[in-house]
Amino acid sequence: MRINWNYIKILSLVIVITGLYAFSNQRNSSKKVSEFKVEFVGDQNLYLTEGTVNKLLIQKYGRLENVPKEKLVLNTVEEVIQANEMVKSAQVYLTVDGKLTSKIVQRKPIGRIEGNDKFYLDDEGKRMPFSKNHSARVPIITGEITGKSLEDVYVILEYINKDSFLRKNVIGIHVERENSYQLKFRLNQFVVNLGGIENLNEKFSNFKAFYTKANKDKTLENFAVVSLEFNNQVVCTKI
Repeated sequence: MRINWNYIKILSLVIVITGLYAFSNQRNSSKKVSEFKVEFVGDQNLYLTEGTVNKLLIQKYGRLENVPKEKLVLNTVEEVIQANEMVKSAQVYLTVDGKLTSKIVQRKPIGRIEGNDKFYLDDEGKRMPFSKNHSARVPIITGEITGKSLEDVYVILEYINKDSFLRKNVIGIHVERENSYQLKFRLNQFVVNLGGIENLNEKFSNFKAFYTKANKDKTLENFAVVSLEFNNQVVCTKI
């Protein structure tokens, strides 16, 4: 009987590789977490601190340092972090040297509601609680806050945040009633009657044309109310 040494060599090589893989995998699983690190992605205004994240996980797991890697379920750790009301998303992963890293994206407030209930409106149109760690500099929303008016305010805030002039100058929105909104500006005494949220592009284009001319003529301080409610017009009331 002729022995096929090539098959034996291949079989031996497979056995050796399998053994090394099993040994390496067992050794890797038995390693412990050497460090826990929190990274905040994007906006560095921290509504949530690294200490708060650590406290959340300690309450759930105890201290994560020295925990065997095989006992950690990363998806579960992510879920614990994402349950916090300041967190938009979280990604948790282990590095080859045993560092457990969490990359966190915080929720982003775009308006501050000052009604019977006080809260932020975030960039997805959802309610967001105030933070003890940081106060956002965003337009203040006052007046008759209802579900419908809050939806409209979100549309207005989205438009404002996409326009550098408006984002810099609008400091507040007052809800007189549904479909009737007023804007307050940083450096001017007048209020802007916006009306409803229809034709926002046309309304704000007309307003910016008016503002540019009145600013050039140094007459901005002569006006108490600037109304954009009427079709393709800017109607002003003097002081």
